Amino acid sequence: MKEDNRVRHPLFGFLKIRPYVRAYRRTILTMVLCGAFVSMIDAVYPLFNRYALDHFVAGKTTDTMLQFVLLYVLVLMVQVVTNFTSTYFSGKVEMSVDRDLRDASFKHLQELSFSYFNQNNVGYIHARVMSDTGKIGEMTAWRLMDLVWNGSYLIFMMILMLVINRRLFLWLLILVPIDFFLIWLFQKKLIVLNRKIRELNSRITGNFNEGITGARSIKTLVVEKRMQEDFEQDSEEMRRVSVGAGHFSAMFISLVTLMGSTALALVLWKGGQITMDGVIRIGTLSVFMSYALSMIDPIQQIVVTISHLIGIQVNIERFSRLMEEKPDVADSPEVLARYGDIFHPKKENWEPIHGDIEFDHVDFRYPDGEEYVLKDFCLKVPQGTNVAIVGETGAGKSTLVNLVCRFYEPTRGRVLIDGRDARERSLLWLHSSIGYVLQTPHLFSGTVRDNLRYGNPDADDDEIWKALKLVSAEDVVRKMDKGLDSEVGEGGDLLSTGEKQLLSFARALLADPKILVLDEATSSIDLMTEHKIQDAIRTVIAGRTSFVVAHRLSTIVGADVILAVKDGKIVEQGTHHELMQRHGYYYELYTRQYADMAADLAAGG
Repeated sequence: MKEDNRVRHPLFGFLKIRPYVRAYRRTILTMVLCGAFVSMIDAVYPLFNRYALDHFVAGKTTDTMLQFVLLYVLVLMVQVVTNFTSTYFSGKVEMSVDRDLRDASFKHLQELSFSYFNQNNVGYIHARVMSDTGKIGEMTAWRLMDLVWNGSYLIFMMILMLVINRRLFLWLLILVPIDFFLIWLFQKKLIVLNRKIRELNSRITGNFNEGITGARSIKTLVVEKRMQEDFEQDSEEMRRVSVGAGHFSAMFISLVTLMGSTALALVLWKGGQITMDGVIRIGTLSVFMSYALSMIDPIQQIVVTISHLIGIQVNIERFSRLMEEKPDVADSPEVLARYGDIFHPKKENWEPIHGDIEFDHVDFRYPDGEEYVLKDFCLKVPQGTNVAIVGETGAGKSTLVNLVCRFYEPTRGRVLIDGRDARERSLLWLHSSIGYVLQTPHLFSGTVRDNLRYGNPDADDDEIWKALKLVSAEDVVRKMDKGLDSEVGEGGDLLSTGEKQLLSFARALLADPKILVLDEATSSIDLMTEHKIQDAIRTVIAGRTSFVVAHRLSTIVGADVILAVKDGKIVEQGTHHELMQRHGYYYELYTRQYADMAADLAAGG
């Protein structure tokens, strides 16, 4: 997705996340007040040194020593409590805001249409949900606390210096705007360099990941040298930029040290003169020396924090764009009021679905496409009909399936389910009655039982074993160490592709769908496994409306109607016998596939 690089006022982004922060405004207020109080105590501490030097050292007396110690301990205890409180509430705000942002973004993703996921890669979406929300949560708590503490500390310190001795304060005040400018100038350059380092680090991490996950392809293509050269090139560039950032950082630290030394020199020079004249006492000079040394750090931290707050606008904007994304397919307010949404369904209003489907003068083109895939297409699919869709790779065979499942809406015309426009019923109502088996099987992390129950959460073990037996997957599960309690691994990686596909079949059948969709579901299964489940498929689709997107044409010769798709358009339709007699496109596909199979068998001996 193209990034929005427009420059906006910093407050623009913060207004967008206000609804997520508002719920914690009391906690944030407590956090801010405690942080300001801690900074005030930090600013007051040098006054204890002042009193000790002027009263105990210069005055050579121990009067009020007990009161001094008790007051010091009391202030220390108050500081510990307020510091703990501010830190606790900062962590609470960060985690709470982060959680709410992630929950909201993940929930919104469930509501978006297929087109969004087709147009945005997994890495982009993952960064919005995890990285951006984490940085916003951190900003809401710790960056705000940094700004409050350093700003308050600087203000309290300057007020105390002004009260204690105006002349010395005015001399130190000359350095403040110079400090702010120089620190801002260096920090701006450091942010650019550090951003470049993060980008290079992400690229190196990506290359490293590809080198591991693509090891087999790298070796079979014999591109080890090229991969190594690319990796070394990125590593060298990161080394060069990092060294440059290190040099610049060293200059920055030296500058900060110089400014602190300059401030201390001013205090010693002017303060020494005033002290010699008897205008101020040694304790007051000590206080100013302490403030002079500590003045630069809060200025530096304020500049750094403001830079972070400006930089976080990018994360806020990317999160906001995700939340503002509208699904291409959504239920109308009237449908939502009657049937509920995917998170709050009103199942008591759901009508039973039978499976009669009709395409009524449907025109369709994909949202990012220019040409119509379907034009004035009409087709009636009575309940229990088996529809097969065939064509070459990339011909657009999944278009009809996408319309039946309401993954996309017709550009014009209607798709009728049981005689009513599909848009008059809820998406969840329809999807709950569809069993979908993909070409690339996907299993969720967990046990076999957990995965199968995604099809029917209330299914008991007897029903699960029945579904497994129906698709010839019973032996696969029984051979596992723990049977239904066996782990399948991330994405089902502990199983072969064929085993994963068999379990996907069982999961779909366990839901007892009225409409069954097999999207090239047998193309990733070997011939022996395919023969095992062909009879089961014929048994399962009996009485159900089914759509079979087929790669191997031998699997659909018994279909009630076959739709042949070419260049994204349906060019032929009929039964296998009718289409073979026409000697058209389907005949060409069928005979060519059998010729290829015969050649493969002959080559194999």
